[in-house]
Amino acid sequence: MNYRHSYHAGNFADVLKHAILARVLTYMKLKPQPFRVIDTHAGAGRYDLAGIEASKTGEWRDGIARLLESDIRADVAGLLAPYLDAVAAVNPPRDAESALSFYPGSPLIARYLMRVGDVLVANELHPEDAALLKAELKRAPDSKVMALDAWLAIKSLLPPPERRGVILIDPPFEQTDEFSKLKEAVANGLQRFANGVYVIWYPVKNREAADRLVEEVCSLGCRKVLDVRLAISAPFAGLGLTETGVLILNPPFSLRAELEVILPAIVACLAQGRGANFNMREPFGAA
Repeated sequence: MNYRHSYHAGNFADVLKHAILARVLTYMKLKPQPFRVIDTHAGAGRYDLAGIEASKTGEWRDGIARLLESDIRADVAGLLAPYLDAVAAVNPPRDAESALSFYPGSPLIARYLMRVGDVLVANELHPEDAALLKAELKRAPDSKVMALDAWLAIKSLLPPPERRGVILIDPPFEQTDEFSKLKEAVANGLQRFANGVYVIWYPVKNREAADRLVEEVCSLGCRKVLDVRLAISAPFAGLGLTETGVLILNPPFSLRAELEVILPAIVACLAQGRGANFNMREPFGAA
């Protein structure tokens, strides 16, 4: 309940998570049937990068700001366009002198990329962030804000009526038992909605613990899994979090090939020292 993503909005972890989310949603729109996005830890929706929290850390300057200022190849730019267009949509027109003003959280990115008829359920328990999120989505079509315990929300919201869906699970990991709660929630989710696309963000603070989380989630029986990690440097005490991961269950068949194009450019853009790299794998024999 105390975590506020406004301190970290637009950082390198957001860049990875939201670039992947944008590619997943782009794929979902290839079929005409509607789909549902369930965002279990939705946050406030929009983050003021000149606000007290974001200004205190300035993490966005080494994340989304670097990406926007970089000169990237046309093929990379094309794949990142859905994500970066969603960022542009919450900002006034920029010129050479203007700074980035706002960063959209995952519910605003999702809603921007979704069609009328596709349903967004954004769940946020923090009362202040939930109120901000309701204001952001007040006029958005086919969108609902809920304030449930995220782990119970997965039980109550699955399966979706549309039978097509993306479940974004993005906990703050401020409590010691959140890895175990995550595994239990994914197990419940797969029992109710085995064909859903699950996009799970996790920090890599301890590599053994992160590896164990991935192994335990993969043991739940989903046969299609893609584990993606991005490091901006080798672990360094003064830099805070330096590596992050996104685990995708039932990933779009095109996602790995797309990320093989995107990730080298992101690493080159966001690297802060030796050890910057990315890694993708289909763990434990998952197809």
